[in-house]
Amino acid sequence: MKHNIKHRKLNRTSSHRKALLMNLSNSLIKHEQITTTLPKAKELRPFIEKVVTLGKKGINADSSGEKAKGVHYRRQALAFLRHKKVVKTLFTKVAHASLERKGGYTRITKLGPRQSDSALMAQIKWVDT
Repeated sequence: MKHNIKHRKLNRTSSHRKALLMNLSNSLIKHEQITTTLPKAKELRPFIEKVVTLGKKGINADSSGEKAKGVHYRRQALAFLRHKKVVKTLFTKVAHASLERKGGYTRITKLGPRQSDSALMAQIKWVDT
């Protein structure tokens, strides 16, 4: 029986999959929309939503005067994303745009099959920006 299997393996090792999701997250934050295969887009959604939630918590902690917690959330996002400029964009632009939203920060649009290998393609982008 296949219990507690939540994520797709995407035919990669765990370290390669983690690096792939980190790079896709960085690209989405930097470019605001990316085109990728449908399984990768569906797998990216929960990870990017957790990162945006960290950004929102960091903004709320900074506005309430708790600087230490704001830095904590920023460091957690940096541990996953690994690029300071992307984390800064996340906290200044993306998290501010989705402060009122309680979830569902991204939208996946199916584009059809890719010409070369007929892989299903999708575009993932922010809902609020």
